[in-house]
Amino acid sequence: MSKLIFAMLFAALAFAARKPITHESMWLLKRVGAPSPSPDGKWVVFPVTQPAYDPKEQSTDLWLVPGDGSAPPRQITFTRAMESSPVWSPDGRLLAFTATREGDNEAQLYVLDVLGGGEAQRYTQIATGVSDPRWSPDGRRILFTSMVAAGEAPKTKSNARVFESFPVRMWDHWLDNRRAHLFVMESSPGAAPNDILAGTQWASTPGMGAPLANSGEDFTAVWTPDSRSIVFASDINRHEAAHAFVKTKLFLISASGGEPRPLTSGAYSYSSPRFRPDGKALYAIESREGVNNATYSLNRLALIPWPQAGLPRTVTENIDRSVESFVLTPDSKSIFFAADQGGLGRLQMIPAEGGALAEHPQTEGNYANLAGGGNLLFANYDSATSPAEIYRFDPILKQMRAITSFNAATLAELDLSAPRHFYFTSKKGRLIHNLLITPPGFDETKRYPLFVLIHGGPHGMWKDQFFLRWNYHLIASPGYVVLLTNYTGSTGFGEKFAQAIQGDPLATPGDELNEAADEALRLFSFIDPARQAAGGASYGGHLANWLQATTARYKCLVSHAGLINLESQWGTSDSIYHREINSGGPIWQQGETWRKQNPIRYAAQFKTPALVTVGERDFRVPLNNSLEYWSVLQRLRIPSKLIVFPDANHWILKAEDSRFFYSELLDWLQRWLR
Repeated sequence: MSKLIFAMLFAALAFAARKPITHESMWLLKRVGAPSPSPDGKWVVFPVTQPAYDPKEQSTDLWLVPGDGSAPPRQITFTRAMESSPVWSPDGRLLAFTATREGDNEAQLYVLDVLGGGEAQRYTQIATGVSDPRWSPDGRRILFTSMVAAGEAPKTKSNARVFESFPVRMWDHWLDNRRAHLFVMESSPGAAPNDILAGTQWASTPGMGAPLANSGEDFTAVWTPDSRSIVFASDINRHEAAHAFVKTKLFLISASGGEPRPLTSGAYSYSSPRFRPDGKALYAIESREGVNNATYSLNRLALIPWPQAGLPRTVTENIDRSVESFVLTPDSKSIFFAADQGGLGRLQMIPAEGGALAEHPQTEGNYANLAGGGNLLFANYDSATSPAEIYRFDPILKQMRAITSFNAATLAELDLSAPRHFYFTSKKGRLIHNLLITPPGFDETKRYPLFVLIHGGPHGMWKDQFFLRWNYHLIASPGYVVLLTNYTGSTGFGEKFAQAIQGDPLATPGDELNEAADEALRLFSFIDPARQAAGGASYGGHLANWLQATTARYKCLVSHAGLINLESQWGTSDSIYHREINSGGPIWQQGETWRKQNPIRYAAQFKTPALVTVGERDFRVPLNNSLEYWSVLQRLRIPSKLIVFPDANHWILKAEDSRFFYSELLDWLQRWLR
């Protein structure tokens, strides 16, 4: 037998021996965080989480790898504490990061001499903790964010919560009188941090504060090129969130303190500021949410001349893509950015002053967390068959390659199919994108049950990406085909497509899910039309509940954090105004959407067995909606199961909770699809 034939047979046997993914093999994959390259691009530092089912055994440490990938990565911190937000000093010698180490009640600032070696030094001992550190360009000072009490606490022995404006809670916690402030300190251990917002009119103005949109309370602050001032993003009217869109503006403040000065005004919001390397322009993410009552807006990229700080100019005005992360090239001539498009997270480029779009050739996967160092670009890259690793891109050679491979050995043993992409034209004439996942040991001649997995958002997109929360292959592992449909309202298909859900939150997306299942049956003979199920979380749960109200085609349904009642969801969620606008006006006006696209109004038509799950600490889609659904199902004697996770919020994040959820999900599907 020739060596070539032997090698081919060996490869075929190795492939045939691949195993289905299990919760353990998925959960224990190492999780590689965002890259932070040194200023010259010679080194890249990044966090790596070593997961464990016992939280006490899990750790997150920092690793270092040469920017050219010439040597394997090496670990540079070795504690049980979670190290995060690594950032290099301008000379590329020191690395600042945050961690809660032994003796720390809150995360503190640590600095490690990467070139000299040794242990990291604790730079702060601030009771309110430290996040998001940033070195000044001259390397003399460090900026960070900390949560401080705003005003005096009520003088009472009661633990009552008292509010006079909305919102009162966010995602999984009640809001209190703490607010994010900016601190500046000399870059030496033990130096006294200065709260540069303390005592300002800005700090006492109602509605001001670090953006609450993602609840991280992060100013996304940056130093000005001369190291004298700081630009940061702030909400300006968060106290009006019950009756108005919250706007975010950019402010400029001296590094020594003083009153912040607004840099932007008008109807648009701005965030994530970043200076061009030549110091002649400031860039920021621009959102038009709320303009003409639009509840969705692309993330556009705006340019502000510097140092004159003139009016912002949108440099991606003619590009129908949403900018997720961006990097300016060292010559200040180009911008690389990541954007969701057509089921992929694409790498794209435009001239720094605006102009034609250029795309990196790409047929699979997802780029995220772009960062620049020297003349190189670094990013996380993942796909449905592989979790994120660190990749480097050479803009001159236009080559992208991996410089880490933490999970290669484990993945080589798993039977993970690449997604199949297909489109169809809906009955409304819209082009609808889909991905299809086949199970391990797939045989084209056999027939498999279909599970329609519905994404949340609605302004999100199923793409060729690795997920822990809804892992395509783990769901497919018992022998299911998984269908992932990017219905109307999804991002990555243009702004108008995402906005088309406004005033039509459930009906059209629900129809498109059924049409997608029909198209999959037409295209793929290996799908069994007699065995179909559907489910999702958040907005995907809303749509699963809408399918309960409008069709009996599915053998069973799964709803995690799904609303059953538009009205009670509006009244109890931590975010309400956009729901009112989406439905055409206040509840009490009882417009058509409130009346005709509310699942609970169709309860008499419910027939399908349903698994209902929810996190007890979820304030985005609160527990009451799951309890309402459960009550209806039990009242109608429909086979159903309710699972409440006491420690979970909008997502199921704990290892054992996740393992239990997947076990229950797959048992439920097996019970009804067999």
